Amino acid sequence: MPAKGSADAAFLEFVWIWNRRQRHETPAIHRRIARWLDARQAAGDARLLLMAFRGCGKSTLIGLWCAWLLACRPETRILVLAADASLAVKMVANVRRIVERHPLCRHLLRGAADGWAADRFTVARDGALRDPSMLAQGIGGNVTGNRAEVIVCDDVEVAGNCDTPTKRAELRERLAETEFILVPGGTILFVGTPHCEDSLYRDARDEGAFLAGYRRLVLPVMNAAGASAWPERFPRDAIAALRDRVGPTEFRRQMLLQPVPSGAVRLDPAAIIRYAAEPDWREAQGRGVLTLLGHRLVSGGAFWDPAYGRPDGGDASVLACCYADGEGRAFLHRLAYLVHDPSAADDPATQQCRAVARLLEETLLPAVRVETNGLGKFLPALLRRVLAEEGVACTVIDHASTRAKEDRILAALEPALAARRLHAHDSVLRTPFAAEMAEWRPGATGVRDDALDAVAGCLLADPVRLVRARPPPRRPDWR
Repeated sequence: MPAKGSADAAFLEFVWIWNRRQRHETPAIHRRIARWLDARQAAGDARLLLMAFRGCGKSTLIGLWCAWLLACRPETRILVLAADASLAVKMVANVRRIVERHPLCRHLLRGAADGWAADRFTVARDGALRDPSMLAQGIGGNVTGNRAEVIVCDDVEVAGNCDTPTKRAELRERLAETEFILVPGGTILFVGTPHCEDSLYRDARDEGAFLAGYRRLVLPVMNAAGASAWPERFPRDAIAALRDRVGPTEFRRQMLLQPVPSGAVRLDPAAIIRYAAEPDWREAQGRGVLTLLGHRLVSGGAFWDPAYGRPDGGDASVLACCYADGEGRAFLHRLAYLVHDPSAADDPATQQCRAVARLLEETLLPAVRVETNGLGKFLPALLRRVLAEEGVACTVIDHASTRAKEDRILAALEPALAARRLHAHDSVLRTPFAAEMAEWRPGATGVRDDALDAVAGCLLADPVRLVRARPPPRRPDWR
């Protein structure tokens, strides 16, 4: 694209000048992206895909690229598409700020006050073009009738619009419309990260790849040798901590840019740390202290996912009892599959409540959450009465689950297993719990997941704690 006016500069130089004025450095990964865009522009490549890990500043850099295109040729019309209109508006607003402040964009401001809005603006340019210089649209909006020399598809694939085949087909259909908006010889740039197995961005060599024929730049957060792509901002310990927090599947998708399937996730029981010790209760200066394996326990609770508890089958009624220490370790200490005796005098619900009361007294847990979806509506009141009769001091909390069971299980167990911070007592691993973990798959039907749901309820209810850092060493005072 030919340069015009004071914008006779390569894109990398344009970025460097902006960062200098903002008192920012230009990291190596940004220089690499800028050189790639410069090279693609010089080669005349018109179909581009930039995949870079979350947090690397790719949207900011693409905003600078749009401003540079306008500085080089003010007649350029740019359409920004995003999954949500507000995200597209955010990029357009950012480009507008760059145009207003970059020294190489001053010629774009002469008499350009008209059409200066939140979702669009028009720079000073020759001719009387109908479309604005830059326009923001959501992927679900009506873009028919627009024309553009450049279309930027910024994060058009997100978790909410690609989780079913129907949604993915609709997304592809809407993106195909961009070919009718683009003027002959125009450029389309996709920027994003994969959110599913059948991603827009999957390998061009795969059969049916949506972006086959696009020139690609793929920048994961670290290479095969484990070296960080941006060590100043993402050192290795920060990358490892992020992997532990989000779980291996989302980390591989969003940070390593691999479109892995959800079905590949496996809750491996081998990742659980096994122990046989019991909690140690002591009192010091009138204050109780509970420790386990030498770790002081700071919280704990139980979660009951109730069912009829028939001895001959059906859904299992499961009570999970967990502790947590100040370092983020979780201890699954008891897991009880509750059943009732049809020949007993008490009704099935009361029998289960008495079994729950015995376990709560044994574990000294301060609270139990009872899932009230379905059968559990009347159980919290009944359990409170039984606890009062048995003299067990424990708070009963009504819990209504609004999140899908599959999402709860993955959100709770996958990061805990990946970080190796889930411990389980020997008695827990003698139950069917380990078999449930090994057999469970997202989306699978007919598999047991009652215990997984109860354990997930325990882990999600416990607050997330920041590990207290050690104080820095003090220099000896020799004076």
